[in-house]
Amino acid sequence: MRWFLKIIGIIVLFYLLPAGCMFAQHTMTNGNDSWWDMRRDSSDQAPLASDTDDAIIQVYAARAARWRGAFGVHTWYATKRTDEARYTRLEVIGYSVYWGHDAVRIRGGSPDSYWYGNRPTLLREIRGGEDVDKIIDRLHARAKNYPYNDTYHVWPGPNSNTFTAYIARAIPELQLELPPTAIGKDYVPWQQTISKSPSSTGVQLSLNGYGGVLAGLEEGLELNLFGLTAGIDVYPPALKLPAIGRIGFSDFKRMPAH
Repeated sequence: MRWFLKIIGIIVLFYLLPAGCMFAQHTMTNGNDSWWDMRRDSSDQAPLASDTDDAIIQVYAARAARWRGAFGVHTWYATKRTDEARYTRLEVIGYSVYWGHDAVRIRGGSPDSYWYGNRPTLLREIRGGEDVDKIIDRLHARAKNYPYNDTYHVWPGPNSNTFTAYIARAIPELQLELPPTAIGKDYVPWQQTISKSPSSTGVQLSLNGYGGVLAGLEEGLELNLFGLTAGIDVYPPALKLPAIGRIGFSDFKRMPAH
């Protein structure tokens, strides 16, 4: 009975309490603006494509729209090859599936735009020349072969974060640690219960995204319970809480070409 009560206490302290607080805060501070009134312009974090000849890969995360933003983020890739004069965005869009189209959207546009009023955070940036161009080619090829292109589920996945994690696992050079608020990043099919972590620096056990545990050099130690992630990161040190995210030092890396 004591162990049972301790487990309940841990769930309340590290899962239900942070999620509840974030939901209450998000509800009070976010108005009822229509979709069309929410900011979607550039956040001025990406260099202008016309100002640099570098090949660039960037990964962004922004709080999801409306009530979903209380719990999680939407993530996407932005790329620019050496000979390109514009960025390409690669992401999964839920409403695209609802309208009978592919989940994966590969298109031009602002790489760092606000996501329905929410400013994005730059998670990773890789810049360079020919080597980065080759990584971009592989990234685009993986995006076109995403296995859940006709499926989208907000929880536990597959969703936009499942897509970002899928590509990251396939391209270890990205060394991408997704935030604990990226619900869906741990979604893998039952036949892949044990797999690489999204950063490819560790291993994870995932029960179809409903629960699991992850340990990696980039991610640290994470416990996934019903799609919500709590954990501890060692380098840089941080506490990870459901809905709230990282509390500690940033893990952003600006990585040169190999």
